[in-house]
Amino acid sequence: MIQNNGETAPEWGATRRWVEGLLAPGERIGTVRTLRGGWTSVMRRLDVDSEGGEGRTLVLRSFVKPFYLRHAEGLLNREADILRLLAPGPVPAARVYGVDATAEHCDHPSLVMSLLPGTLRLADGPEIGHRIELLARQLATVHAVTPPEDRRPRAWQPWTAPERVAVPEHTARPDLWARAIAAIDREAPAHRACFLHRDFHPGNVLFTGSGAETRISGVVDWVETSWGPADLDVAHCSTALALLHGVEAGTSLADRYREAGGLLSPEPGDHLYWRLLDALAFAPDAEKVAVPWRELGREDLTPAVLAGRLEDYLQALFDRFGN
Repeated sequence: MIQNNGETAPEWGATRRWVEGLLAPGERIGTVRTLRGGWTSVMRRLDVDSEGGEGRTLVLRSFVKPFYLRHAEGLLNREADILRLLAPGPVPAARVYGVDATAEHCDHPSLVMSLLPGTLRLADGPEIGHRIELLARQLATVHAVTPPEDRRPRAWQPWTAPERVAVPEHTARPDLWARAIAAIDREAPAHRACFLHRDFHPGNVLFTGSGAETRISGVVDWVETSWGPADLDVAHCSTALALLHGVEAGTSLADRYREAGGLLSPEPGDHLYWRLLDALAFAPDAEKVAVPWRELGREDLTPAVLAGRLEDYLQALFDRFGN
């Protein structure tokens, strides 16, 4: 089977039989398409035909890369638990139909869920400001989720540390990088914890409509859901916006989030810490996210472009929140 990016997708015969066992009598898997835009897993769209009426569409997530295979049990069970927690509710999330997190029945650890309407919107253009406002409102809604204490997700984890930051080899601004690394070389600031998506960015949000009628129709990829500071979710989405659309887009989200009722650290230095902690995890050139973004049409996001935007964003953060 060939994926849309030209790579050979792994076999999934056992996984297909497992999914078929979850279907209702008279249903069968029809058309199968590999979805683009993912990094951590293989995503397949399964159009399910029904003898007695309208069909439906499911999405199959399978972890196949060695790193994610090692962590699949925790990741997939967490996503399944979160999807059950969110449905029904104000956050547009998929319905989970089955999970085989240890590949007991499947070729690879897998989860099957409903298909949400809408498409990813990663292009530059006049709608960016409206989309940022929608992202801010949606993130505030995510953070307002209040699960019972025994159903809270795991505590947040940092995705980088001072000694792990990959400084660009040929940077013309080594002092900027040294300053940024020094700024996160401290204990995490005290914070009010809340429910975090933890990987909220335009690549995990679906939209419908156009112009003023644009709306968010789905939020996907809940494997990293955590309990921690709202600043961290805002930081992650802000970095992605800066890389996709430029520094101004990245620096505007936090203001829109506050306008939507979200609460961030009142201390500029603490807020700077969270923003830098996230941004430095993308160093040196954000190639990890750039690969799926380019597959979705953003061929302009070369390593050089992204490395430059990341440095410009770091400088902008210091200009606004630094001493």
